Amino acid sequence: MHGVISAGHPETANAGAIILKQGGNAVDAAVAASFASFIAESPLVNIGGGGIAQLYNPATKQPIVYDFFSTMPGLNGSYDLENIDFRQIFIDFGPAQQPFYIGRASVAVPGVVAGLCQMATEAGRLPLSEILSPAIQLAKQGATITNSSAYVMELLEPILTDTPPIAQIYTPQGRLPTVGEKLYFSDLAKTMAQIGQSGANLFYRGSVAQKIATDQTLHHGLLTKTDLASYHVISQTPISVFYRGYTILLPPPASIGGVLIAFALHLLTQIPLSTMTHNSFEHLRILTEVMRLTNISRPEWEAIYQQVLHSQTTTTAINEAITKFLSPARIADYQTKLRQTLAGESPLPEPEPSPGPSNTTHISVADADGMLVTITTSSGENAGFIVDDTGVMLNNMLGEIDLHPNGFHQLPAGQRLTTMMCPVLVLKDGEPILAAGSGGSNRIRSAILQLLSNVIDFKLPLEQAVNAARVHFEAGTTQLEGGILPAVADQFETFGYNINRWPKRNMFFGGAHAVARTDSDSQTWTAAGDKRRGGTIEVV
Repeated sequence: MHGVISAGHPETANAGAIILKQGGNAVDAAVAASFASFIAESPLVNIGGGGIAQLYNPATKQPIVYDFFSTMPGLNGSYDLENIDFRQIFIDFGPAQQPFYIGRASVAVPGVVAGLCQMATEAGRLPLSEILSPAIQLAKQGATITNSSAYVMELLEPILTDTPPIAQIYTPQGRLPTVGEKLYFSDLAKTMAQIGQSGANLFYRGSVAQKIATDQTLHHGLLTKTDLASYHVISQTPISVFYRGYTILLPPPASIGGVLIAFALHLLTQIPLSTMTHNSFEHLRILTEVMRLTNISRPEWEAIYQQVLHSQTTTTAINEAITKFLSPARIADYQTKLRQTLAGESPLPEPEPSPGPSNTTHISVADADGMLVTITTSSGENAGFIVDDTGVMLNNMLGEIDLHPNGFHQLPAGQRLTTMMCPVLVLKDGEPILAAGSGGSNRIRSAILQLLSNVIDFKLPLEQAVNAARVHFEAGTTQLEGGILPAVADQFETFGYNINRWPKRNMFFGGAHAVARTDSDSQTWTAAGDKRRGGTIEVV
């Protein structure tokens, strides 16, 4: 066995499998799959987005988090906020319409090319040109539309047809393609081939950077040459949580998801979940109340983190903030509140939710040597245009209302945006046994929390742990996914909960793609893809 990979599209997973067969390690395969996802999963992610990855290298026995999420643009720039390309578009989700903003001034500094290339350089085995070859071929030969990508394209049609060049890609025959048809990215194939030869420098200081900066100037954007040239990947030590004999490794900020999942795990440590029936009312009520308390605690974390940003954003200061938020006394106080609520006391009021970008995807890879890589990427929804003849599409992170609660374009230039993305690793007795992550906006943390608990507390096989029905609590409503028994939903209503019964599984609840050892003593790996988001696996 060369390795296993789990991803959100068959052609994404296949790109990673090709590289594993060619002798690449898990990093090579994950980077190859990520670049392929910009083609195969282009309605969800693109080469102009950002991401977070976590790597366990068996040679060093050390985990490392690569933070390549987007930053606020505007370094050495001057602009008139009254005269920028920043336009509101409404996306029809059926029950409601949701506003987003697109255009050149919706673009945050893209980090994904820098992050993937740095990972390949520092921990990969193959040349970058070879790693990118599957993605380049896919861009030329066309990516097949799946049910998941067709659904997302239909939602985002106003964005994917906003300007003629992007409309030419997504509606080549005057309409969106249907399942089984293909999308082609010939200009992007050329750009990726150049990156394969020149590395990330092409994107941040070379010809592509020049074209991005020129496009921004001509069309009233905020992104400057200095923003691109100054962008850097942050390498960090993960947050470590000891949970029922397992070590859970979670990314620190810019990931808010890692901090909040760590908080939820600490609350659950005092609850004997393994004695309960999986997805029973008792089980799901506990998860609901833990999610409620996590939502309540979130503004406290954001206040602590803002103090760090306003003073000095050093690794030491961030670690001190995490330690303060997860202090034993503070956790104990919330555990008391949890017990009181479960005993019948009225729950604390929940604040307004602050979700993040909904268009994310995830890739997990393990190789024969035990190297694990888990990567989540996002581009928001897409900014609605293509940069010159590069084929490059960019993010609209600055157009995500939920990422800018204090108003658009208010952050200082160079500041990293925060994200719910949370690629996670699990160790047992110091050895890696699981890598996972999820797409899905604010549901990322509830999806990952339940996946971890399904594996650790309930010992579910990986496939079942990934695809089991989920619960999500937010804004006063308990969302119960299809597959949860009607009698359980009835009990929630009897106890006074406001619930929403979903008739079947839905991508609303995330997309948790994972790889794991077949058992703790084995060197054999298995994989599971989340069917909610087109999950697919390759075993090589």
